[in-house]
Order: sequence, then C-alpha cells, then structure tokens
Amino acid sequence: MQTRFILINTSHAGNVGAAARAMKTMGFDDLVLVAPRWANVLRREETIQRASGALDVLAKARIVETLDEALDGMTHLCATAMTPRDFGPPTTTPREHFEMLSKTQLLAQSACAPGPDLAQTTAAHVAQTGIAFLFGSERFGMRNEDVYRSHVCLSIPSNPQFGSLNIGAALQVIAYEWRLALGGFSAIEPAEAAASRNNLAADAAQVSGMLAHLEQALVALDFLDPEAPKKLMPRLNQLVNRAAVTQEEIHILRGIAKSILQMSARAVSEKASG
Repeated sequence: MQTRFILINTSHAGNVGAAARAMKTMGFDDLVLVAPRWANVLRREETIQRASGALDVLAKARIVETLDEALDGMTHLCATAMTPRDFGPPTTTPREHFEMLSKTQLLAQSACAPGPDLAQTTAAHVAQTGIAFLFGSERFGMRNEDVYRSHVCLSIPSNPQFGSLNIGAALQVIAYEWRLALGGFSAIEPAEAAASRNNLAADAAQVSGMLAHLEQALVALDFLDPEAPKKLMPRLNQLVNRAAVTQEEIHILRGIAKSILQMSARAVSEKASG
C-alpha cells in the first residue's frame, strides 16, 4: 500500500522513535527522514526506546538529503500545519480530506467495478495512489515552499488556546484517520497486490521536473522574470496538483516546453547571424 510518512529536518531523536511506533500501530512501515539533525538517528538509544518495539519500521526507514528524494513515487502530497497560510493549498481536517478523497476515488472506481462493497472499493482504489504525509521540524514547522507543492494542508482540530501537538502524536492521529479511510485493518491488501497495480498518475518528482522545464521556457519567452518571479511557479504547481495530471500529460507539457526553448534558441541564432 503506497502510504509514506516523511519527517523533515527532525531535531529530536525521540520523535523519530515515537513516529515509528505510531506507524506500526496503524499498520504502516514506510518512513523517510529528510536531513535529520542526527545522521545516526535511527540507531540512537532514545529513538529505539521511544519506538517501543517498532524496530522493523526503524530498520526499513530511509534517510535522504532532499524532499525530492523522499517524494519519489508519491502522487498525492499532504502537508501538515496548525495555522492556515494565506497562500497555498486548501487547509482542512484529515477526516474531511480523506472522506473527499475516498468519494472521488470511488466514483472513478465504480466505472470498472459495478456494485462493490464500499470499504473494499475505497481500499482497492486508494492503494493505487502514492500518498505522502509531510511533517516539518519541531521548531519551525514546514517551510512555505514545501507546503506550496502539496495538494492539501492537514490541520488537526484542537484547543484554540493550546494547539501544540508533538510530532508523534500528530502522526498517530493522521495515521489513524487514514487507516479508517482505507476501511480499517480488514481492508489491508498484500503488498504484492498493491505493487502490481498500474498507476499512471504523475508522481511528485515528475511534476517537479516538468515545472522546472516549463520555468526555463517561460523565462525564454520573457513571460517570467527570474529576478521577480513573484508566485508564478507555485501557482502553476497548485494548478497542476488540482488537475491530477498523468505521466502522459507530463510528457506533453515537457514537449511544449522543449519546443519553446528550441524556437527561442533558433530566434536568437537567426538574430545573431542576420
């Protein structure tokens, strides 16, 4: 099942262990750490103690240097934040978003599987989506640029006078809500079945590469001023996220960007030779 939990710039080893414990409790085991404070955080004593037996999750966990590496294969990105931002993806609760996601996927699934059981259909279709839950550092939360590239920002309802949640606790809530959306433990499928599904959705790395290519083309057209880009590329990122583009559509957009760059280069060459 394509579900990944990503901890960005984690500074406390104990939170990594708590995250592993929360994940194992809900039946998940794909944990990726992006540039944590401690290079050996997966082996530190505090991490192991707080994991409380979830050593298999720690053993499987990966450490990478960039968020792009952590998002490899993921198609639906869920940022986490307690405070809504003025710009970026919509902010909603985990339960509301998962219900919307399940209903949307059920509509698509019903065309090829008439009359199936609700929980089974939801779990089967969601399994085709690589979903990633992103958690920022303990001190600063998530960076704006990481939130901007996400499809949604999840905020856990809490006491307005005291809304601070430990990463392990926040991850536990989201993992629980996601497990419910998948139909509970009765709907868990073998990893082989999920892995064999044909997923044509563009993943985060493909979207990021296409946007970088498109940005070059827009600069060549003088449509985008690299010295004053404002929020053009984040807005285009949000547009692409809402469109839920496929891998084939990514190839089309990159083909357009390539043609623009080729025509721009020819125009420059002809002007220089003329």
